Amino acid sequence: SSKFHWEQIKKREMHTTPEKFFIEACDEGADAVLAIDRVSNEMTLTGKKDVPPSAVTRPICGIMGTIRLVAGMYLIVITRKRNVGSLLGHAVWKAVDFDVISYKKTVLHLSEIQSQENKTFLAMINNVLTTDGFYFCTDYDLTHTLQRLANTSPDFQEMSLLERADQRFVWNGNLLRELAAQPEVTHKFALPVIHGFIAMKPCRINGKIFEWILISRRSCFRAGVRYYVRGIDSEGHAANFVETEQIVLYEGTKASFVQTRGSMPFYWSQRPNLKYKPKPIISKTTNHMDGFQRHFDSQLLIYGKQTILNLVNQKGSEKPLEQAFAKMVTGMNNGMLNYIAFDFHKECSHMRWDRLQVLVDAVAETQDEYVYFMVNSEGKTVAQQKGVFRSNCMDCLDRTNVIQSLLARRSLQTQLQRMGVLNVGQRIEEQAEFEKIYKNAWADNANACAVQYAGTGALKTDFTRTGKRTRWGLMMDGWNSMIRYYKNNFSDGFRQDSIDLFLGNFAVDESDGPTPLRVQKDWKFLTLPIIMLVAFSMCIVCLLMAGDTWTETLAYVMFWGAASAITATIILFNGQDFVDAPKLVHKEKMD
Repeated sequence: SSKFHWEQIKKREMHTTPEKFFIEACDEGADAVLAIDRVSNEMTLTGKKDVPPSAVTRPICGIMGTIRLVAGMYLIVITRKRNVGSLLGHAVWKAVDFDVISYKKTVLHLSEIQSQENKTFLAMINNVLTTDGFYFCTDYDLTHTLQRLANTSPDFQEMSLLERADQRFVWNGNLLRELAAQPEVTHKFALPVIHGFIAMKPCRINGKIFEWILISRRSCFRAGVRYYVRGIDSEGHAANFVETEQIVLYEGTKASFVQTRGSMPFYWSQRPNLKYKPKPIISKTTNHMDGFQRHFDSQLLIYGKQTILNLVNQKGSEKPLEQAFAKMVTGMNNGMLNYIAFDFHKECSHMRWDRLQVLVDAVAETQDEYVYFMVNSEGKTVAQQKGVFRSNCMDCLDRTNVIQSLLARRSLQTQLQRMGVLNVGQRIEEQAEFEKIYKNAWADNANACAVQYAGTGALKTDFTRTGKRTRWGLMMDGWNSMIRYYKNNFSDGFRQDSIDLFLGNFAVDESDGPTPLRVQKDWKFLTLPIIMLVAFSMCIVCLLMAGDTWTETLAYVMFWGAASAITATIILFNGQDFVDAPKLVHKEKMD
């Protein structure tokens, strides 16, 4: 593993002069240097000898890409990385810190308003970069599953990492557009970065040491935040789509089991409106089957057969969604699609979490048919995964993760027995040391996916971590739900805009025209909350400073109480006007 050690000590250098950025290549001993002209934005390849001695030098870990904002072009570099582990001999890194560097030396050419807008856009870029979960590898393709990589052609191996990456999972694809336009530059400097979660753990059972890995790849198509991005777009991309792969490596044998999660794939929305749970609305104007068909056509092509596990409630506001989903699967009439509805909350009510075994048993036969991917120590493929479980609840977070961890454990049980790590009759649940690693990694996976979509950690992780639902866990869920409520209503518009800017769904225009950030809020946005607060305060004041007679006090309290109640009702009724809504992408595209 000398190569691995070399990776750890090696840093790439970036040299800056007032005219140019010079960035060294990541290959050891390579002389290539990427020169970026800060005035013409041109990128060229030169050698180390061309770097002027006056240049200011700093270490960087890689290029995230470039983006145009109001003030001009910006270069985004990774400044700090942390080693997560080694996958088949390749070091895997988590990008920990970034720097966004302006090509222009000053912003004096901007007006006051433009300068303000530029600051907002910079804050948006940093908002995405500070969301935990960016990973990269300099010499291995993290965007593909082991099975996809095993079934590639020699031509594929010749391509650069960026060219051969699965575009669904390249989160800096838009930022690398300038670099990708020049193939000779791409090979050495453009690294695909994925967003999601990776855990790599050396484990021991029966004295046998194996590597257990969990990788979640978030799709950058129809990406966004919980309430603003639901369902699918016209291309058939589902919101919050995540591919999760569990890998086991033992003495040259490798195995992998893949599952997916994604929003219910038809046109529905659930806009925040100050209510704790906004009512989901199924679109009446669009033809759902087109997008639905597109979604599953591509899923069947990539993953083979699909078993859909729909975990939403089968009563209340979630019921119509479950019925619509079931109806569309029937309408597609495809033998490769299998639909199972399991009312998670009803089945597991009153802490009866053992009921989840009912679902695992119900799909056991299907799981044995899909199996997993496995290559033995001689390099021979002994099993291919023929289908996936596509799980969803409303957010595809908490309920989904619980079910995925149970199905993954069942697959792992079979794999470890086949590899000879587990003896006949032994169960994973009895291996206390490994079970702890397993449960915690799946709970960390739940948290990462939840923070990236809903803005807070996952709910129900006490069950994932301990196998039991606890009172403390319920309290923590309450706290997280409260924070989710606040974020979903008052800060998610900004977060949605940040993601759209980062991924290129919104591009800052070259012209000096105003950007959509200048939309002024309606008068009632400020007036009504102030009236409500004043009325409520007056109500309290009248209670504390009683009048001459009780009737007088009561009259005042009733008047101010009624005023605050009426304004509160008006605010709730017009909830959508008071939440923080996205400004950058037109509503039609979002719905």
